[in-house]
Amino acid sequence: MRPHKLIACIVLAAVVMAGCSRLTFIKPKLERGEYTREAPEYNVREAPGEKKRVAAMDQVAAAEMHLRNGQVDQAETAANAALKADPASADAHTLLAMVAEQRGKAAEAGTHYAKAMELAPTRGGVLNNYGAWLCGNGRAAESLVLFDRALADPGYRTPGAALANAGSCALTAGQDARAERDLRRALQYDPDSPTALAALATLHYRAGDYMQARAFSERRLAAAPATPQVLQLASQIENKLGDTAAAARYVQRIRTEFPQARTPSGDLGQ
Repeated sequence: MRPHKLIACIVLAAVVMAGCSRLTFIKPKLERGEYTREAPEYNVREAPGEKKRVAAMDQVAAAEMHLRNGQVDQAETAANAALKADPASADAHTLLAMVAEQRGKAAEAGTHYAKAMELAPTRGGVLNNYGAWLCGNGRAAESLVLFDRALADPGYRTPGAALANAGSCALTAGQDARAERDLRRALQYDPDSPTALAALATLHYRAGDYMQARAFSERRLAAAPATPQVLQLASQIENKLGDTAAAARYVQRIRTEFPQARTPSGDLGQ
């Protein structure tokens, strides 16, 4: 085995062990939907120009590691180095998109997600990520097509992520029947999916089915760390069920756990 192949295999093994294909880098926000982003997958192929692709893959792996550790500047540097080595690297654009989202630069992130899709138009993870971006930026109905395309990829290893995103975005688009269908299918892949559980809690709350909403809300809170929006919904559900003490406890959690957040107001059912 040539040295650069050995390095690539070591990097690939480390990435698989870290489980990066399932990582979520973007903090979920219920008011815009909890969306699951997927880190790049890495492949080594025998083909002309392999050396450059391996070099790019190494830099993408480094960018992913930096981003996972909160080192945004270093992640950007490594991702740009990957693009220099291989301008056709969809993975590098995916990491640059994630960097931009970390910095609150939504438009720049969208440009990179779109470019990644242009370079890898059939890859499920790439399509899922751009769909999540579209949905989070006011284009929920448009995003559903991309989730469908992601699910059509026979090599896509995490269809539950796309189903959870599709259901959440269908809810945003007012397509409640599709939302429930996709969200329940998502739970078949991952019963603890925070994205699917949060969206199902919202769906049933808006439908006036408060007991079901409570059940999904409690499962969501058990599945992943709370957010102010998830706690807000839990409080509103308890108010509808007449348990004002429980509702107050959730509001107190917002104040205690998220002291810089405003206590949410308004009704998610509106």
